Parts: sequence; structure tokens; C-alpha cells
Amino acid sequence: MKILHYGLNYSPEITGIGKYSGEKAEWLARQGHEVRIVCAPPYYPEWSIGDNYKSWRYVRESINSVSVFRCPLYIPKQPRMISRLVHLCSYALSSSPIILKQFFWRPDVVITVEPTFFCTPMTLLLAKLSGAKSVLHVQDFELDAMLGLGMGNDGLLARFSHFIESLIMRRFDAITSISYSMVNKADVKTRHSPSASLFPNWVDIDFVTPATDASTFRARWNISPKTKVVLYSGNMGKKQGLELVIEAANSFREQSDVLFILVGTGAAFPDLNALAADLNLPNMHFYPLQDYQDLPSLMALADVHLVVQKKGVADAVLPSKLTTIFSAGGTALITAEDNTELGLLCKNYPGIAKRVEPECIDAFIEALSELLSAVDVNNRVHNQIARDYAVNHLSKEVILRQYEQDLMALCQ
Repeated sequence: MKILHYGLNYSPEITGIGKYSGEKAEWLARQGHEVRIVCAPPYYPEWSIGDNYKSWRYVRESINSVSVFRCPLYIPKQPRMISRLVHLCSYALSSSPIILKQFFWRPDVVITVEPTFFCTPMTLLLAKLSGAKSVLHVQDFELDAMLGLGMGNDGLLARFSHFIESLIMRRFDAITSISYSMVNKADVKTRHSPSASLFPNWVDIDFVTPATDASTFRARWNISPKTKVVLYSGNMGKKQGLELVIEAANSFREQSDVLFILVGTGAAFPDLNALAADLNLPNMHFYPLQDYQDLPSLMALADVHLVVQKKGVADAVLPSKLTTIFSAGGTALITAEDNTELGLLCKNYPGIAKRVEPECIDAFIEALSELLSAVDVNNRVHNQIARDYAVNHLSKEVILRQYEQDLMALCQ
């Protein structure tokens, strides 16, 4: 097959959507398919263009047998509602000529990743002109996430936006998303025309395992084996509401055997760093994103992993970090409403993680205290329920093999 992938994020981004898009494209290329990528220069989650790239240049390169077309875009220093919209629109506009040029390549299928939904009209136009099948893959429900965060809560605007969203989604040949709740939400938006299907994020279960030695980062960061580590690793965005973690660290400041570590960066990082500095927290450290090859050791470092989100976001965005935590057999504390995908996961697989309501600091601290008190620093054990779930449901090879079969069936 000739497969055209159209999305904002791609390798060498090592976290979030770019990581999964890169792994998927390279896996398909290894199966003998011809794969092309139209994307932006790497910038996430730092919101800063990566080394050896420019935000204003068109670039074509080859990465592991995949042809990659990089298109210019605007990168705001402080992503807010308006600047983020300009950011998304700038990429949709700059990438349009490159997408139209793919008419001469004649792809069999065009896959667009949301975000950004602004790219969907060009996807449908190219598919119509070239006779290709069109697929919308929803990693984040962009509009729902914005509305859930109060970024556009005008009733008339919301209704109009949802009408346009539904109209466009119904024009695709296939829709996929990363969780059952998001699949159901897509079906509501399209009235099952087309019906959405599950294409979850995955993890390399042979790379991230519970058997990994945790001493690498304890030695690197001078952390005693007796210290209990609470870890948040990933994007520090507005939708996470990580101020909750700062408050929790402040409540634990007198417990010298508990250390909070935040690894990563993002739009909220400056405010979080400033808040921690104002409180002069002795038990909180910030570190930049670590090399991907060190991921298993980083996961092994944590006694408790944090998966934190604000209210109204959990069904619009499913945190990809959970796949890695589960593969490592990690113990996770999740903030999510009871009826969301994460809430149902915790209910259907008792013991897989601990869930509390979002933005509830008292419940968060109580649950964290309970998890930390269960840690035996002389005999640390992994969460076998989480590990079993990863092996049975999140295997990279199984998920991508099924995806390939689905694409081939669509194109027949």
C-alpha cells in the first residue's frame, strides 16, 4: 500500500503523539508498505523547535525508510487559546500545498491525526481527487478538550463548532481512536456513519518491564534506596492541572523519606517551577525529558506514578503515559471522574491503579499517603495486575498487526 500520514507531530519527538506516529510509520515501512509523512518540525513538548530544524522552512528528509515532509508553523512561547489556534491554523495552511502535491503520488489511503482537526478538509479533498480512502485517527478530541478547559465556552459557538465537526467527520471512510469511550464519543458525533473502531496506543512490553533495575536514576540523581519516589513524567500542559502535585508535595514536606520528581516540560512548566520555588519545597525536583533508552529505568525509579488531569478532560484525552506505567508494573495514582475511560478501567480491573476525583486535593493526598505507606523499601514489588493488562491488551506488535490488516481491508 501507499500510505500517507498527515499529522502535526512526528519523530524525533519522544513523547506523546509524535512518538506513536513515528513508531507506526516505521513499523508499516518494515512490512513493505510505502509510507509518506506530512508533519511539522519537532517541537513538542518543549514548545521549541528541535536542533537542526527551523520553524519557517519546508524540509524533506528520509527517516528509517519513511519519506518525511516538514512544513512551517508558528510556535507560541506561551500557548494560550488564541495563540494555540494560530499555531494550529498556521500548520494547516502551510501543509496544504504539500498535501495537494501528493495527488501525483496517488496514495491508497490518507490518514489524518487529530489534533489538528484543521487538517481534515485537505485530507478529504486529497482523498476525493486521488481516489484514496480517508481515515481520521483521534488521539485527542481537540474541540472537546478546549471546551472542557473553558477555552471556548460560549453556547452558540460550541453548538456551531460541534455541527461542523460532525459534518466533517461523517465524510471520512473510517475513524479510529485510542479508547472505548473515545470510540463511543466519535460514534455519537457521526451517528455511526462511519462507525469508529479502536486503535489504542501501545507499548513495547519487551522493552519496558518490571525486571528493570531502578538503581540507574537513584545513582544519577543521588537518591537513597530508602527514599520513596513519587514521579510525574511527560508533558506539563494546562490540561494536567499539576498544581495539585505541588500542593501535595507541600503537605509531605516534613517527611524526609518522600521525594516528588517531575520529569518533562510544557506550557505549564514555568508556572509550576515558580510555584515550587515560592514554596521552597525541599522534597521536589524538576528534570528535563530523559533519553528514550533510559525510559525503563526511569519507570522503575517510581514507587508511585502520577497521572493527573483536570475535570472534564479524561474522556477527551487518554494519557499515553499509562501504557508505559502498566508495562513496567507500576503503581499509579490517577485523577479521573468515575464514569470516564480511566474510571471504568480502574473499576473493571481492580488493583490496576488508584483513582480519585480530579482537582480534589484532600482525596489526592489521602490516596497518595495510602499508596506510600504500602511501599516496603527493603522489598519493592511491582503491580502484576498492571503488567498483565499491558501484556494482554497493549502489545505493540499485536496492535499494529491488526491495524495493518484493517487498512488493507479498507483499501480493497
